[in-house]
Amino acid sequence: MAQNIKLMILGGVRENGKNMYAVQVNDEIFIMDAGLKYPDSSLLGIDVVIPNLDFFKEYGDRIAGIFLTHGHADSIGALPYILRYYDIPVFGSKLTVELAKIAVQRENKHRKNDLFHIIDADTEIDFKNATVSFFSTTHSVPDSLGIDISTQEGEIVYTGDFKFDPSAKQGYKTDFVRLSEISKKGVLALLADSTNAEAVFPNDQQTSIEKYILETFQNHDGRIVAVAKASNINRVQEIFTAAYKTGRKVFLTGRDIGRIVYTAMKLGYLDVPKGLLAHGKDLKKIPADELVILETGRMGEPLKSLQKMATNRHRMIKIKKGDLVFIATTPSHSVETMVAQTSDMVYRAGGTVKQLGLDRHTSGHATGRDLQLLIDTLRPKFLVPVIGEYRLLEIQENLAIQAGMDRHNIFITKNGDTLALEKGRFYLSDPVPGEDIMIDGSGIGDVGNIVLRDREVLSDDGIFIAAVTIDRKKKKIVAKPLVSTRGFVYIKANHALMDGSVEVIKEAINNNFNNKRFDWTELKQDVRNAVEKYLYKETGRRPVVLPVVMEVNQNRHRAMVKRNAAKDNLKQTKDSHDKKHRPNKKVTIKLKKAES
Repeated sequence: MAQNIKLMILGGVRENGKNMYAVQVNDEIFIMDAGLKYPDSSLLGIDVVIPNLDFFKEYGDRIAGIFLTHGHADSIGALPYILRYYDIPVFGSKLTVELAKIAVQRENKHRKNDLFHIIDADTEIDFKNATVSFFSTTHSVPDSLGIDISTQEGEIVYTGDFKFDPSAKQGYKTDFVRLSEISKKGVLALLADSTNAEAVFPNDQQTSIEKYILETFQNHDGRIVAVAKASNINRVQEIFTAAYKTGRKVFLTGRDIGRIVYTAMKLGYLDVPKGLLAHGKDLKKIPADELVILETGRMGEPLKSLQKMATNRHRMIKIKKGDLVFIATTPSHSVETMVAQTSDMVYRAGGTVKQLGLDRHTSGHATGRDLQLLIDTLRPKFLVPVIGEYRLLEIQENLAIQAGMDRHNIFITKNGDTLALEKGRFYLSDPVPGEDIMIDGSGIGDVGNIVLRDREVLSDDGIFIAAVTIDRKKKKIVAKPLVSTRGFVYIKANHALMDGSVEVIKEAINNNFNNKRFDWTELKQDVRNAVEKYLYKETGRRPVVLPVVMEVNQNRHRAMVKRNAAKDNLKQTKDSHDKKHRPNKKVTIKLKKAES
């Protein structure tokens, strides 16, 4: 009997990051990666974005496990929020699991680690309806793995982030023999990384990158501020090696770098010569030409920390004349503007900037040529481009067609899509939750489009506050309305505008009293609408209008209730005291006197 197979796209397509995909085989679901993405400039105040957790609420009893390909935030970043509510087994390589534990414990300090299971490229896990195995891939973090889910209908392969590099060192090498073995079994569907699909030139070999970083350090006489992602273990190692060979010490700054570096050192993934790392207390003693500051920022975002250094807002480091800021990571297209702005700040502070990505073709992701080689090796029946923005998915589709695939066997999906296998072909089926969940502080999903819209308006036009006290029974305004504003106009220079708004508020309230049955919501809405129209007519801007309407009689009534309640309590206390300490006869006489 044919198996019921579905491919579910939970995140990671038509966007940069937030990778999470699911394969359902009969009544078992296998989750592949659980990542986050960093917000763009339109998501004001949002820390990170994760896939919709409603999927786990609906399908949690069928999920066999979460299988991780590597330890970057775009693959493990959503785990802290998932494991906060759901006890689901998590599988990954030794380093991946340790990085995942760091991420989980950062958000959930008391979370136990009994859900994590360490696997490697030789591991096979037999479940009721499928077998899950793994294969080594090349990426910027060691022990990266691809995932192979073996079903009766064929192999379903997910690459995770990968590239091909023959010069890769041990721990970073792709297992081509294993890929060939998977191909022989027959690949039903391939979910392949699209992030670098539009790259025209091949990635520089790792030995070339190492030589370039070393020459950069040798050719600068002053202090070097190296900027990289903490989880890019390969780049961190190259910076350590170059610093050691040029007689420099390295000071680590950033929220995550310390734990990640010491974890990688403990597991043997980082070679750190003795005495290389400097302590904060020794910074003033180390000559500038003997120091490298490695900045990794918060949650893998080093550019914001670099901006603080350039504007003298960083808690420890300030960019000064003679500093070289070496951006040792290749930024995505979505943050290129931010890189340019940051570089400008560095130059204003007296430093200079050098970007690895401008001088070398380097990426942790497959080029178009790599993707064609992968497709030619695995020969999948169906292809689902994943991990990338929309144009990248289409570019991979075109590359696959050039490699000989049938266009009708390639699916460009969106988050929430489900592809169901029926009679040997995949068709779009019932969707699954695929919307974004926005994280602001400790809140999960409590910021939606309405809140973001208000934040956008506040950032553009500010807020206008109108406070007024009314007497509802007498239908009149008790005191002149008070108006104030923040981020809208300078009050002292706009007296006419503020006085005019007061008259508009009075008119709106009087119209409401005369023409409508009293309702708090309607009254506030009338004030809001009237003020918004007036301010737009006078200024052409639309600030957030916040009406504050108070009722004088209501407060008086509440005060009377409180006073009466206090009198009753006092009387009851006195009666209780009298009954306890005096004869009943005296009490009775006293009460009669009080009544007369």
